[in-house]
Parts: sequence; C-alpha cells; structure tokens
Amino acid sequence: MVKRFNGFTAVNGVSLTVQPGEVVGLLGVNGAGKTTLMNMILGLITPTEGSIRAFGMDQRKHRLEILKRANFCTTYAALPGNLKVRHNLLIFARLYGIPHAKRKVEEMLSLLEIEKLADKPTGQLSAGESTRVNLAKALLNDPELLLLDEPTASLDPDIADKVRKLVRRVQRERSPAILYTSHNMRDITEVCDRVLFLHEGKILAGGTADEIVAQFQQEDLENVFIKIARSGGLEG
Repeated sequence: MVKRFNGFTAVNGVSLTVQPGEVVGLLGVNGAGKTTLMNMILGLITPTEGSIRAFGMDQRKHRLEILKRANFCTTYAALPGNLKVRHNLLIFARLYGIPHAKRKVEEMLSLLEIEKLADKPTGQLSAGESTRVNLAKALLNDPELLLLDEPTASLDPDIADKVRKLVRRVQRERSPAILYTSHNMRDITEVCDRVLFLHEGKILAGGTADEIVAQFQQEDLENVFIKIARSGGLEG
C-alpha cells in the first residue's frame, strides 16, 4: 500500500498480513506511518496505490461488511463526554446490532473491571479510565479483526498488566486477528507474536521480538527501537 498527502508519502509500499489468532505489533517513531496505516484499514482514508482485503473481501467495495466484523481502540478518539459510560457502550452495542445489548454491556464492564464507572459521565473519566472504556467498546461485537492503538497508554503498571493479559485472553478464546501499536516495549514483547518496524512509511524489519533483537545485535527491543529511530538503518 502507498498513501500520499500533497506529495508527502506517509506509507510507502507496505504489505502485511495478520492471520486469525495472531497479534502483530507495529512499532515506529511518531510519523512513521502507523496511524495512517490503521486509518486505511478502517477505511477512514483510502490508499493512493494498492488495496486492502479483509475476510476475503475488497475493502473499497465491502467496507461496511468488514467493519461489522472489526473494531478498534485508540487513546486519540474520545467517546461522547456528556453520556454515562453505560449509555455510551449501549449505543455502540446497538449500532453493531448486538443481541441482548444490555447483557453484553454488563459483560464488558465486568471484563474490564470498570463496573464502578458505569454511571459516571464519560467526560469525567481519567485518561486511564477512558482507555479501559474504549477497550470495552472495542470488544463489544466480538471482532474478528481488532485494531489496538496504544491501549495501555496512560495506565498505571497494574492496570496495564491486566490489559496485556486481557488481550492474550481474547486472542486465546476468540482468535481475532489483532494489529497492536505501542511505544511500550513490554507490551510488544509480552503480547505480540510478530513485530513490524515502520520507519518513514516503510517496513524496515519484521519477525519475532527475539529475532529482531538478534538481527540488530542489541540487548533488547527498546535498544533496537532507539537504533532505528536515530538511524533508520538496517545494518547490525
């Protein structure tokens, strides 16, 4: 895929596949192309060149059918702040046509351990609480494709650990294809089966976390990230 904005190439020849039951991590500095790639997969913007397929369907022709089977969580899109958490989740459950919507909302509140937030106005939540509510929203329709954009941002270590375990539990029990971005190397090493490094819109390296660490001859994934951020080179 290629995406250009007024002559600037944000995504340059990226090709990737995420299999059911697989968590693929997207790493890269701000501006590497991660968000643009996510937005293209969601159909919010269209590729300048190339195409996107999900569930055997072309996204340009079957966007709504694909989105019914997908969902996303991002810290950069707030839910309506004047509505209570319960009401926000209920609206999204009904938009997705989920049967027994109230029961499903209660299930998600319990799963994310946010029952005490149910009747609180969404606009009064802390950053960490908002992230957990967004994650509850993302799981409402039992998505087969789940896009997680920094889902542990603004979370304290205890809750971040619970979120990582939750993602693994969802992967194990429901087998969605998950695309996961984070600047937290612990997230990537604990959650992701495979990692792709983006730099200036291109994939520079891919493989398991251990394979990439070995390829770059670094001590850990964080040092690899720093090396790529500073040089963008592939040399070890």
